[in-house]
Amino acid sequence: MKILFLNYEYPPLGGGAGVATEALLKEWATHSTGSGPTESPDIEVHLVTAAIGNSIEHIRIGDNVHIHRLPIGKDSRKLHSQSLWDISVYTLKAWFFLQTLLRDESKKQPFDVTLAFFTVPCGFIAYLLKLFYRIPYIISLRGADVPGFSEKYDTFYLFAKPLVWFLWKRAESVIPNSAGIRELALRTNPEQPMEIIENGVDIATFYPKEGEKSFAPIIFLSTSRLTPRKGIHLLIEAFALAVKHATVPIELHLIGEGEQKPILEARVEELGIGDQVKFFGRVEHSSLPQFYQRAHVFVLPSKNEGMSNAALEALASGLPLVVSATGGMEELVTDGANGFFIDPELTAPFAETLVSLAQHQESLITFGKESRRRAELRSWDTVAGKFQNVLAAAIRK
Repeated sequence: MKILFLNYEYPPLGGGAGVATEALLKEWATHSTGSGPTESPDIEVHLVTAAIGNSIEHIRIGDNVHIHRLPIGKDSRKLHSQSLWDISVYTLKAWFFLQTLLRDESKKQPFDVTLAFFTVPCGFIAYLLKLFYRIPYIISLRGADVPGFSEKYDTFYLFAKPLVWFLWKRAESVIPNSAGIRELALRTNPEQPMEIIENGVDIATFYPKEGEKSFAPIIFLSTSRLTPRKGIHLLIEAFALAVKHATVPIELHLIGEGEQKPILEARVEELGIGDQVKFFGRVEHSSLPQFYQRAHVFVLPSKNEGMSNAALEALASGLPLVVSATGGMEELVTDGANGFFIDPELTAPFAETLVSLAQHQESLITFGKESRRRAELRSWDTVAGKFQNVLAAAIRK
């Protein structure tokens, strides 16, 4: 099976969709030594994605995975967010690059199927490939490509919704990454068949700290883009109230960049909690495990999520989760078993939840063990196998 994979996000560009792409490619990679994470001798994959630099990059993973990174004039200061301009440039660059790639690869073996992460632009490109080259395609819904997901794109959704409906109808399969995304997508087309494939997590990289963990201070950790949708401004308000009522020392560690960062930093100073709140900015994904292992509680008061990779990493790291009941969170957390659901807009109850966890260390330990148990059921090799099955079915149609 020869797969053409389209996603403009790939580390260090982008967020969860890029992380998921990298994980799938590692699972599909084979090595001549037989030491690859998954042996997939019948799979060859070509990913066409975006680059930070000014030249095309060609990278290989193992013997059978090829990554083609196209320069789109990306601002290296905005790695985790993609503007409509970025997406438009990627679409044009990818289309023209694909003419050469398809011509060259067809001399060896034609592509059997396209896997497109995001309906727009990648699903649109995949549709054109089906129209002109008869390559079937599936679309993996990642969140922002689903109308209604983010207020930031409301105007775009207004014009894009008919196109989204059209592209889904002509795909061999549409794959949401959570029940929440599926429910939202059905508002655009209630008749669209959809099969959920949730994100996985690397349980070998993300795991609880070995030995006893210090509980002085209690560290609340949030890793996300610093945008209004993620609700970090609401977390800061609740944390400031928690500082006043907690009888043990607590800290808030924030990882991520975004347009709200200066506003959030100023608000922290206004609230007088500068000593308790630490901004770490962008952190390389390979360095994240140590932050999770030092923390005691993961917090994400997001307005909307697909299937949060950060929440999955926290789960695998054995952390209780305090999250809003949105997107895939209800598939990761059971209230009172491995965390709590909160309404981020209700500052006092939100703060009470943080204080309660900080002051009950036995709950932190019990909840953390349950989180790890749940993560162990969500390995990436299982997810890769599910995608293989869907791709193979698309070829047989």
